[in-house]
Amino acid sequence: MGDSENITNQSNLFSTAPQTPPEGDKPAPKSVRKPSHPVTAAEMAKRQREISISEFFTKNRHLLGFDNPRKALLTAVKEAVDNALDACEEAQILPRLKVAISKTEVEDRFKVVVEDNGPGIVRNQIPRVFGKLLYGSKFHRLKMSRGQQGIGISAAGMYGHLTTGKPVCVTSRTGRNKPVSYYEITINTQQNEPQIHKEEVVQWDVEHGTRVEIEMEGRYIRGRQSVDEYLEQTAIANPHTRIEYANPDGAQVVFEAATDQLPSEPREIKPHPYGIELGMLIKMLEETKARNIKSFLTSEFSRVSPKIADEILKTARINPTARTSRIARQEADTLIKVIRETKLRNPPMDCISPIGQEQIIAGLKKQIKADFYTAVSRSPAVYRGNPFLVEAGLAYGGELDTEGTVRLLRLANRVPLLHQQGGCIITQGVSDVSWKAYGMSQHAGSLPVGPLVLMVHVASVWVPFTSESKEAIAAYPEIEKEIRLAVQECGRMLGSHVRRRRREAEENKKRSYIEKYIPHIGIALKEILDLDDSATENVCSTLTCILERSRG
Repeated sequence: MGDSENITNQSNLFSTAPQTPPEGDKPAPKSVRKPSHPVTAAEMAKRQREISISEFFTKNRHLLGFDNPRKALLTAVKEAVDNALDACEEAQILPRLKVAISKTEVEDRFKVVVEDNGPGIVRNQIPRVFGKLLYGSKFHRLKMSRGQQGIGISAAGMYGHLTTGKPVCVTSRTGRNKPVSYYEITINTQQNEPQIHKEEVVQWDVEHGTRVEIEMEGRYIRGRQSVDEYLEQTAIANPHTRIEYANPDGAQVVFEAATDQLPSEPREIKPHPYGIELGMLIKMLEETKARNIKSFLTSEFSRVSPKIADEILKTARINPTARTSRIARQEADTLIKVIRETKLRNPPMDCISPIGQEQIIAGLKKQIKADFYTAVSRSPAVYRGNPFLVEAGLAYGGELDTEGTVRLLRLANRVPLLHQQGGCIITQGVSDVSWKAYGMSQHAGSLPVGPLVLMVHVASVWVPFTSESKEAIAAYPEIEKEIRLAVQECGRMLGSHVRRRRREAEENKKRSYIEKYIPHIGIALKEILDLDDSATENVCSTLTCILERSRG
């Protein structure tokens, strides 16, 4: 009976017939939803509007490295220092920077000040440089530089205004007899245009330079991924730079310059045909001032001589005298394919300014106390038509931690990369090297363990960062190969040093045994040969001299 009742009740659950409620129970009122008015295409169109790049990054500031107060403080200092170093080096001035971070009266707010001795900024350019995203001269040039996008310093000022409501303050002077310009600037995010809140001429006792002051929400930490570590690594990668640093605790740190030799000034080059894609080629054809397709190829690209241009056009079946405006999309597509099949020389390499082996070692010695230093600078290579170069240096032993994982310094165009280590091709390239062959401990696929600081620098006209925050380098096979080869070359020199030190340790151990037993040998010889005390002393002295000579 019970089973039949259960079956009946279960069947009622799935029944679609209306159920009569028991007496005394009233059915619950049903809410009737009126059909909403359908939105028309015209109404949708009214809601749509264009947004500026500033407005986009205001809501997506994590893309630029301002995703939390701790990282935001570091990013602001980094962008200001990078700009200062680029300006000084382009003007052939040895950089002398002052960096100060101080607490304000409001909790979790800091004032960041970065001052340089560079060439200064022309008065009417100051509002655009600090109050307009994607404004600058570096994006359009194929030459090595720290900044590339024209976003960093203006984004730092935008973050400061968002979190504190205060403008970025800029003081600049272009020469001894020039006036000192002072501006207070914010960004109109809807239009991506600068808003000038104050503009005046002030007194500033410097010959030339720029001073940037940003008040912002932040959090100061010490140790890894801090402003302190960034400035230390910057001093290592830029041994020609002197940095005075005042941290929020009031401590003063000076990173002295290890050399008075400026790095070689990189030269701007034209794009290489191997790095051009179809859409870019079509755009270049539309904008070129060249009269015909042959002069276009020889004047707009590097490593394309008139002879090679004739060869390319003949294979593509395009008349060399054809006007660039007459080149159809299909012809441009054929031209791209022929270019990629044509053997061309690598682009010029004077667009890159490497640190150099001697300067890498000088930078490491300045900041790291170790027993052994070595460095290597690879020959330039190419990815997607872009020249690049990989350098590596290491410091081993001394005061370094013997139990911890290697400290890896990743740098791109002399700029330290402190975040996103796991997603960077530098980390992957170092982990793929078999460090056990060089006397280091290592788990499979991971960084080695031991008293080692390893520095890897990638220099290029266009570093392929994985995001706008510029914290990790993308995995191009050509770059990964050069990283691995540079690290292996340093590793071989490290292996020779480690093996030599181990041999010396073994020899010293054996000598210590002999030294320990020399007196006992003297006593034994005295008893066997019936020697007097002076003869016994002579025997011991002779054995000690032989042992000392073997050390030499």
